[in-house]
Amino acid sequence: MGLISFMKEAGAYLFGPHAGASIAKDTAKPVTVDILRQQIDTLGVSVDGLEVSFQDPVATVRGTVKSQKERELVLLGLGNTPGVGQVDDQMSIAAGAPAGVPAITFYTVKKGDTLSAIAKAQYGNANKYAVIFEANKPMLKDPDRIYPGQVLRIPPQA
Repeated sequence: MGLISFMKEAGAYLFGPHAGASIAKDTAKPVTVDILRQQIDTLGVSVDGLEVSFQDPVATVRGTVKSQKERELVLLGLGNTPGVGQVDDQMSIAAGAPAGVPAITFYTVKKGDTLSAIAKAQYGNANKYAVIFEANKPMLKDPDRIYPGQVLRIPPQA
């Protein structure tokens, strides 16, 4: 996939006491490889041969996942970490994974956005917010807790 941009000043931790809450710039911890690995572990995605590095502001990830969805979740988990501005995706998908995976759209949350408003704009139906919520689990734990700068997966319309 290559290099994916995120808002370095935005982000949330997927683990710990502030899990899922947006983090103010002055309270964010310095990015470490351990924090990035914890973000991936919290997602519950298995990455064979996982290698993570960080050279401010770029997190680089290598390894093999079972599906495109798992790949995207890892990328978003890393990119939505406070202090990460870009993710260099050097992962691969395991042989035998389903072919023809539909393209996923990435959407950056703006101030005032809700999942319902995003669903209305993307699908023409605010009630499809649950599709976006499900596509972003376990990164999202509550459909009412999104924050500006967060990047979400928007699956194609079914």
